[in-house]
Amino acid sequence: MRALRLAVVALALAAGGCRDKPVDHLQRARDATFEKRPDEALVEYRKAFDMLRHDSTPEALVLRARALKGAADVYWLEQRKVKEAVGVYRELIQQCPESPEALEARIILAELLRVHYRDLRGAIDQFTAALQRNPPQGAELHYQVAKLYFELGDYQQCELETRRLVERFATSAYVDDSLFLQAQAIAMIEGRRQDASRAFADLRTRFPDSELSPHALFEMGKLRSDAGEHEKAIETWVETLKTHPDPSLVQDYIARARKRIANTTAEGVGQREVAFDRARPAPRSSLEAVGGRPEEAAHEHD
Repeated sequence: MRALRLAVVALALAAGGCRDKPVDHLQRARDATFEKRPDEALVEYRKAFDMLRHDSTPEALVLRARALKGAADVYWLEQRKVKEAVGVYRELIQQCPESPEALEARIILAELLRVHYRDLRGAIDQFTAALQRNPPQGAELHYQVAKLYFELGDYQQCELETRRLVERFATSAYVDDSLFLQAQAIAMIEGRRQDASRAFADLRTRFPDSELSPHALFEMGKLRSDAGEHEKAIETWVETLKTHPDPSLVQDYIARARKRIANTTAEGVGQREVAFDRARPAPRSSLEAVGGRPEEAAHEHD
C-alpha cells in the first residue's frame, strides 16, 4: 500500500514537471511570429500572460511585460490591427509602467495616436511620459513633441519646447532642426516677423553647413517679401540659388516678386492684364521642402 502511494506521488510530480511554463509559451509565441503564424502567436502570448496574471514576483513582472509587448507588436506589426494594438500597449503601460517594454510601448502608442486617430495631445502625453524616463533617444522625442505643438497651431508652446530642447540636448543632431522649427513657429505669431528672421539667421550662423541653412535663407526672403520688401527678398533668394536643393522653387518666387514689383509701379497701374491677374501658384511649405510630410506642416500657411 505504501509503495502504491509513493508511485502515485511520483506520477503527480512527473506530471507537474511536464506542465508548460510561461517561458515555454513565450518561446512558442516568438517562434510562431517568426514563422508568420500571428494568430497562434497571440494564443501563446495570452497563455503566458494568464499564467503570470496573479504572480507579483519580479521575475513574473518581467515576463508579463514581454508577453504584453509581444502580443501588441503582433497586433500592430503583423496584423495591422490598430485598435487591438493600442489596447494592449495601454495595458502594458498600466501593468508594468517601469519596464523597458513600457517605454517602447509609449513611443509606439504616440505614433499610432498621431497617425491613426489624429489625437495629437494624446501623442504629446505619451512622448512626455517617455521623456521622463530619460531615454537615449530623448532629443528625438522632444523634437517630436515640438512638431506636434506646431501641428496643433500652438506656436508659442512650440517655440518654448524647441528652446528647451536646445538647452537640454545642446550637442544633439536635432539642434539645427529645432532652431529651424523654432523660427517657423515664431514666424507664425503675429507681429514677430523680425524675431523670426533673426532666428533663421541664428541657425545659419551656428550651423552654416547644415542642410537646413539654405532653407533658412529662403524663409528669410519670404519674410522680407511678406513685409513688402520685394527688392531685398529678391536679393536674398538670388543668394539662396547658390545652395538651395530646389532652385526652380526659388526662381519661381523670384519671378513672382519681380512681377509684383512691376504690378505696383506706375506703368503697371490700370493695365487690364495686371488688374485681373489673380492666379497664384500654391507655395510649398518649408517642411515639405526639407522632406517632411505635408500633414506635418499643415498649419504653416493657415
